[in-house]
Amino acid sequence: MPAPPQIIELVTRFDNYYERYKSLSYNETQVRREFIDPFFKALGWDVDNTQAYDDRYKEVIHEDAIKVSGKTKAPDYSFRIGGIRKFFVEAKKPAINLKENPEPAYQLRRYAWSAKLPLSILTDFEEFIVFDCTKKPLLNDKSSMGRIEYYTYRDYIEKWDEIESKYSKNSI
Repeated sequence: MPAPPQIIELVTRFDNYYERYKSLSYNETQVRREFIDPFFKALGWDVDNTQAYDDRYKEVIHEDAIKVSGKTKAPDYSFRIGGIRKFFVEAKKPAINLKENPEPAYQLRRYAWSAKLPLSILTDFEEFIVFDCTKKPLLNDKSSMGRIEYYTYRDYIEKWDEIESKYSKNSI
């Protein structure tokens, strides 16, 4: 199945205004609303709770609360089926190099490890990185520790079938 029109539009827009989105002034909230939310909607997730489910059964929880080392933390997204967490998504602004910077990977892996989730995703739309979160994260881990998949926005159209087969609501 080819990439849906909304994904093609997102990729085209990101490419056309790449420098603006990579600037320090373009923030995480903007990338979440303009790119990450629509990306996951295209994968069939009810990001905005349009089905009006009770909190216990929402498919996507924004800023879900979890305990990490005794403190409450909040991953940007928690994706759930039937009220059961399946994976987290941690969003960052595109100015951050996710492939090379170990801090965002450590943060995400720590969240997922604490919640006993086997994998989770780190993204700024420009990059989409899937991590195996079954190994305890250590502060000095490299950014590649646990990385099992890496896509850039330029891969989304060509590899849509692959992405959808693993991360769409229907696949989970």
